[in-house]
Amino acid sequence: MTLEILTADALAPMRHGFFTRRGGASSGIFAGLNCGAGSSDQSDIVAINRARVARAMQVEPDHLVGVHQIHSALVQTVTEPGVQGRADGMVSAVPGLALGILTADCMPVLFADPDAGVVGAAHAGWRGALDGVLEATLDAIETLGGARTNICAVIGPCISQAAYEVGPEFLDTFLAEDPESHRFFANGRGDRLLFDLPGYGLYRMRDAGIGSAEWTRHCTYAQPDQFYSYRRSTHEGAADYGRLISVIRL
Repeated sequence: MTLEILTADALAPMRHGFFTRRGGASSGIFAGLNCGAGSSDQSDIVAINRARVARAMQVEPDHLVGVHQIHSALVQTVTEPGVQGRADGMVSAVPGLALGILTADCMPVLFADPDAGVVGAAHAGWRGALDGVLEATLDAIETLGGARTNICAVIGPCISQAAYEVGPEFLDTFLAEDPESHRFFANGRGDRLLFDLPGYGLYRMRDAGIGSAEWTRHCTYAQPDQFYSYRRSTHEGAADYGRLISVIRL
């Protein structure tokens, strides 16, 4: 099956893609393009999937660069191929290196400043977004010569507010950081609340002065034929879940 790759006009002319689960070699609960080496999927199958992604991005497999994601605000500047260590953001000004972020409900965010020739990618769940990984990625792009007002960011497929149910203590965590955060919560069942993760991510980037930011408006939880979802897999009692990959390169 052909790979399905979602793109955003705002990131042009940078080669990029939010890859769905379609077109991969994995089977069973991972059926499709599982790119997560940290899953219990067969490592050789994951390698095949990642090689297909690299081919689509027109780079060698070892030039599809990743980090060991830890839900942090750490950002790595990438200058050579290979795994880059523990972080949740990457930036690069080196042509031919593709930055790949893995997600399964969290926000994959791709950044570009075409004028400066700098790209970035970030993995932002609620913890990373709250701790500042998006702003840290913007800072790192500026360090490489980018200009904040020229940077475009696109949030790819992630969990939508309708599917992201949380408890009241979750709201308290956000209000402790910013009393205005209540705007990203809606009432759910009983004392449950619904959190707008992509809305929060857009707010943080726009408040930081980014040139432009948007969301593709794809929900990972609601579209099982296209996307892996950690929360959906948990609700279904699945033993594990696949990881989507989102990539950008110069």
